[in-house]
Amino acid sequence: MAKRKHGLWLLVGLLTGGAWIFYFADAPVLAQQLWTGQAASIAYATIAVLTATTYAFGGLMREQVCIYMCPWPRIQSAMLDERSLIVTYKDWRGEPRSHGTKRAEAPAGDCIDCKACVQVCPAGIDIRDGAQLACITCALCIDACDEVMAKVGRPRGLIDYATLEDCKAEAAGADPLPLMRTLLRPRTLVYVGVWAAVGLAMMFALGERTRLDLSVAHDRNPLWVRLSDGAIRNAYTVKLRNMESRPRLVSLEIAGIGGAAMWDSAEDGATASSRLHFIIPPDSVDERRIYVRAGDGAAQQPISFRLSASDDAKARDEADSHFERPEN
Repeated sequence: MAKRKHGLWLLVGLLTGGAWIFYFADAPVLAQQLWTGQAASIAYATIAVLTATTYAFGGLMREQVCIYMCPWPRIQSAMLDERSLIVTYKDWRGEPRSHGTKRAEAPAGDCIDCKACVQVCPAGIDIRDGAQLACITCALCIDACDEVMAKVGRPRGLIDYATLEDCKAEAAGADPLPLMRTLLRPRTLVYVGVWAAVGLAMMFALGERTRLDLSVAHDRNPLWVRLSDGAIRNAYTVKLRNMESRPRLVSLEIAGIGGAAMWDSAEDGATASSRLHFIIPPDSVDERRIYVRAGDGAAQQPISFRLSASDDAKARDEADSHFERPEN
């Protein structure tokens, strides 16, 4: 039984890792490559890491992750106050506990100490001890307690969503505040405003990005090559990334060195020019080896590569590099 349990945990971890990496590649193609052993090593490494962490966190550590590692409870506790709606045990109604369905002669509260709320809690806490950092607000304790209250003939809500102010009001025999007054107040409106501003900023940044990316890496060995005509040639690895779901015609040009020309490794150097044109497949990175030729000059000069799309004037990116020459 234990082996089967651990096997299921590993299977869940494996499915989690696979589902995650499929977001960053063509899923059918990557699935075939993984099955046939042709996928990139980073894909296997990512799946292995996610499988191991899911197995460790979800299968072995479990509630310890919520108690000691999860940052959300720390953030939540800093945002709460006496009028925050949280999972609350109404001790004024539940205490003293009767320790069973049979009522003692002395007055007893509604809580019969069945510990159903503790048994269903995924974090393993006792909500009757008050609000705690490990609570993930899943409300399973509310459902479990309501079922027990129905069986013993007591009203539901011994454990419920409530504020500390409402609990004090109910204990004194007063009515709790209306839900809208609890939700619509300066503190919550400020929180909503801040989160809305963050969300709008992210949406604006997402909508305004060019969906075109350029990266350039200069060859380290050799740094330069002298051609038969006396010119100096440098080699670069250029990655052109198209983040659109359609192929795009792009132009790559160089700037910074007068008279410089470039060509693709698949072409002849006789066709060198200051601008090259490529068609990048949808949602892919087109890696090219580009050669740049220039005359004599300083030992090292800055050079810029500029990428632009023919169908969108705003879609452009630029990457800086350098051009190496022999020292005089």
